[in-house]
Amino acid sequence: MSKHTHQKSIRTVIVTGSTRGIGREMVKGFALRGWKVAGCARSRKDVKTLTEELGPGHFFEAIDVANDVAVASFARQVLDNLGVPNLLINNAALMNDPAPLWEISASEFDRLTAVNINGIANIIRHFAQAMIRQGSGVIVNLSSGWGRSTSADVTPYCTTKWAIEGLTSALAQELPEGMAAISLNPGVIDTDMLRQCWGDEAASYEKPFEWAKTAVPFLEKLTAQDNGRQLTAP
Repeated sequence: MSKHTHQKSIRTVIVTGSTRGIGREMVKGFALRGWKVAGCARSRKDVKTLTEELGPGHFFEAIDVANDVAVASFARQVLDNLGVPNLLINNAALMNDPAPLWEISASEFDRLTAVNINGIANIIRHFAQAMIRQGSGVIVNLSSGWGRSTSADVTPYCTTKWAIEGLTSALAQELPEGMAAISLNPGVIDTDMLRQCWGDEAASYEKPFEWAKTAVPFLEKLTAQDNGRQLTAP
């Protein structure tokens, strides 16, 4: 195998919300499978820990995806350091503290929409054009069971995930041939986010590292043929 062929076989993935829960496990899973991984999260300390754990060849930065200027800078650095991503996974999201809508403050509601909707738009805005120029790439937007159904006391979260389903379906119609936008319901997983809603009941569900064992190979296999699909992780 020539050096050139070997380099071509190395793929790049971006995972937002990369230091906790399923984001962290996806990052570790892709790295173990030979991918170059880029990611971001808000905690500088957690980003430093993850960078040290994975070692050289990857790129992580502490940013808030709701900040478009910060996302633009992050994107420039990723493209310069690792090149154009083959796979872009929008995972970063917040959950509201469970309560009826009228008891949730405007600031809490605004924070969820800023991260869960605007954050995804920001990431796509600053990576999609390079992927389009390359003529290939898969964008996966993490949705939820609450992006396809609803429950009481999580109205802000449901609102954002239903929005992501619509955003992804429309984006799929805009992308050129050779690319894909896919919404993915990861299923019910024992994460800090689930515990915020369900408390200790969350412990009876699958752990993030167990989920990633099947989810990462599943994500690896997505292609342009999957454009516009609403999928659920295995």
